[in-house]
Amino acid sequence: VSIGNICRSPIAEAVFRKLVTDEKLESKWMTDSAAVSDWNVGRSPDARALSCLRNHGIETAHKARQVTKEDFQTFDYILCMDESNLRDLKRKGNQVKDCKAKIELLGSYDPQKQLIIEDPYYGNEKDFETVYEQCVRCCKAFLEKPH
Repeated sequence: VSIGNICRSPIAEAVFRKLVTDEKLESKWMTDSAAVSDWNVGRSPDARALSCLRNHGIETAHKARQVTKEDFQTFDYILCMDESNLRDLKRKGNQVKDCKAKIELLGSYDPQKQLIIEDPYYGNEKDFETVYEQCVRCCKAFLEKPH
């Protein structure tokens, strides 16, 4: 989950989905991404995010959506990008009856200990590439841990 669901979280979603597909684990994982805010609902990911993914042979048809009450009741994990997302999600989760989702920073799984995945929106292609690399490291480590 990220603030607008057009840069970081769609990259993480696409990366995780590809890892799961490559490992033939699709039946075990339901993967989605969402936003804390409602700013970009219905929009495709940022063109730079799509271009970055395409450069790595990954396609996505994701459309931005806002996180819902049901997400907290359905998903086992809600992984987010920075402390502001974490704070907002924990606050929302506390208001949901039967919240089962474990809310964590995706970066907490990074073997290189880069805890925060910075928003590349105001950056350049290199910043999107950094997000992609962080997502690959974190998603691999998350997938390898016992669940």
